[in-house]
Amino acid sequence: MGREFELKYKTSAAQQAAIFAKWEKWDEFSMETTYFDTAEHTLSGKKCTLRCRLENGVAVCTLKTPISGFGRGEWDVESPWSEAAVTNLFAQASQPPVPFPQLLPICGARFTRFARTVELSECTVEIALDRGVLMGGNREIPLCEVEVELKSGSEAAAIAWAEQLALQHDLQPERSSKFRRASLLAKGE
Repeated sequence: MGREFELKYKTSAAQQAAIFAKWEKWDEFSMETTYFDTAEHTLSGKKCTLRCRLENGVAVCTLKTPISGFGRGEWDVESPWSEAAVTNLFAQASQPPVPFPQLLPICGARFTRFARTVELSECTVEIALDRGVLMGGNREIPLCEVEVELKSGSEAAAIAWAEQLALQHDLQPERSSKFRRASLLAKGE
């Protein structure tokens, strides 16, 4: 099991530009994400997220699940959207499977990510600058955020570093995931 531990912040294009200028050698990714659930919202009702994302043209299916404490369980399969990939994800996560024919595209996101690894004394984090759109219900809203994801080491050190970055650039915490914001858009909220 992978464990995702990340902090998100709302940004403007100017804030992202200032952060981008602090480091050299960013990796660029073109991201196209489709989120899936049943018509009855079986997965989101259990606080699970199922997506298929093209990352620079490479398909990666991901299942995220709640876990105790802060963070989320995260399982990935490099594969196009398929019944085999989804079955594999549910098996890895030891989650009851949802019948594949019941899974429907709910919402999505299309964005460019600039990411880089930052080695700190007590941890390693990835900082990602995401800019694009969230999509749902034939509507789009802008997406502009910074993510700080712990890759290894101390959660407390990652939090302290992210909070310092937020303070330096006047960033506000983003409490909702991309899926949550896009699914609310799909519902007309």
